[in-house]
Amino acid sequence: MKILGIESSCDETAAAVVEDGRHVLSNVIATSLEEHKRYGGVVPEIASRRHAESISSVVTEALVQANCTVEDLDAITVTYAPGLIGSLLVGVNFAKGLALAAGKPLVPVHHLRGHIASNYIESDVEPPFLCLVVSGGHSHIVAVKSYTDIEIIGRTRDDAAGEALDKAGRAMGLAYPGGVSIDRLSPEGDENAYAFPHPRVSTSVYDYSFSGLKTKVINLLHNAEQKGEPVNTADLAASFQKAVVDCLLANLALAAKNFGYQKIVIAGGVSANTKLRREAQKMCHQHGWQLHIPQLQYCGDNAVMIAAQGYYEYKNGTVADERLNAYATMPIDHPTY
Repeated sequence: MKILGIESSCDETAAAVVEDGRHVLSNVIATSLEEHKRYGGVVPEIASRRHAESISSVVTEALVQANCTVEDLDAITVTYAPGLIGSLLVGVNFAKGLALAAGKPLVPVHHLRGHIASNYIESDVEPPFLCLVVSGGHSHIVAVKSYTDIEIIGRTRDDAAGEALDKAGRAMGLAYPGGVSIDRLSPEGDENAYAFPHPRVSTSVYDYSFSGLKTKVINLLHNAEQKGEPVNTADLAASFQKAVVDCLLANLALAAKNFGYQKIVIAGGVSANTKLRREAQKMCHQHGWQLHIPQLQYCGDNAVMIAAQGYYEYKNGTVADERLNAYATMPIDHPTY
């Protein structure tokens, strides 16, 4: 079964063809990242315009690379939530038009479910498992009971881990995206040079809070500037990254123990973080748990993961019509369309 996936939730315009939810036939991505760097973050209007300019050629190239035509497809899948609403609408409307013109089923895919599915690519991992979904906008611990049955165990109550990393990196004067720059700089620093709190949320032992960590960095930098004291940026980056990773894995380990999971999965853009990958491997080795992390090329936003999850959504009977809309927010456990 050949599935075309379309992804446009942020600043990547992506299309891919995946066979049977596992085997990649094509993977095409056009990004406007360099354009956003001058502003220190994604500008929604610019992202939307670049999606509109790129989507037709990106989809065409994905079909060419897969050596197939629209007629060869079994379904067309598209990210419809969550994300930047203008960006999402470009992908959703293109997918609706293509599906209607070709007479193909249209399958809506939740972006975070797509990130989880990035672990299925060229892999034999299957549910059930416990998954940490960690990205620029989201930090969740979820129980993946089946390919389409997901239960939230924990989530961030304020900033997401990726957002905190990006904003901390920006405060340190590092290049956008800040999280990537922190990851690259951290090996040069002492991760124990600065002490950071490990915030706890009173309502749930599995929930996260990263706003305090971000504020700690900003205040530390402001105080140092006011006092004329030097700050070792590499030490600060390494210490901050360690605090974020420690928080993420502490809650994940607690959930795995309490709910009895032996299979651990990590997904989302922050799953590319080298510190997180290394410490997760240590943790799982210590407890005798299986660990699955996506290939680096599938950690960020891409259409391969959308086509992969779309395959399982389609098999579960999830099909939309021309009334499909885009949504900036949408729960991962009970998505509607």
